[in-house]
Amino acid sequence: MTLRTLVILRHAKAERPDDLPDFDRKLTTTGETDADAAGAWLADERLHPDLVLCSPAARTRQTWQGASIALAQAQPGGGAPEVRYDQGLYHGGVTEVFDLVRKVPDTIRTVLVVGHNPTVSEVSLMLIPDDQYDGGLVELKTAGLAVHRGEGSWADFEPRSMSLLERHTARG
Repeated sequence: MTLRTLVILRHAKAERPDDLPDFDRKLTTTGETDADAAGAWLADERLHPDLVLCSPAARTRQTWQGASIALAQAQPGGGAPEVRYDQGLYHGGVTEVFDLVRKVPDTIRTVLVVGHNPTVSEVSLMLIPDDQYDGGLVELKTAGLAVHRGEGSWADFEPRSMSLLERHTARG
């Protein structure tokens, strides 16, 4: 069986201006720094995604951009992952995330999902196998990451199917 790694990243800290639609909210300066820190942490952990599934909202795109720069600096000449921006990661919920991941080709070993709460926290919680779950709530903070690993095909991606290896909150 092939090991698969799913990394979940909640977007970094975003502005809250009254006159801007939610979709267009951008990262704060702190958020930009934390997005860079998330990428540096991924690089340090050697978690280089083959595929990135990212919400198209401004703050998630900026989070991925900051993380991707830090990853690229850590692996000069390394190939950039394919990035897919999907409305389901903004407008949808847990079901849409599971459906998107199930469509990932099995040639891909590591997937990074960049999205929003409460959905990303709920997905992470749902993935933890019953024998590993301690009953606590898994709330990813801004720039929070959860690393899950499991065996099998992405098409078989189901709740309780991927162990939680690590949780980290990136702060720059």
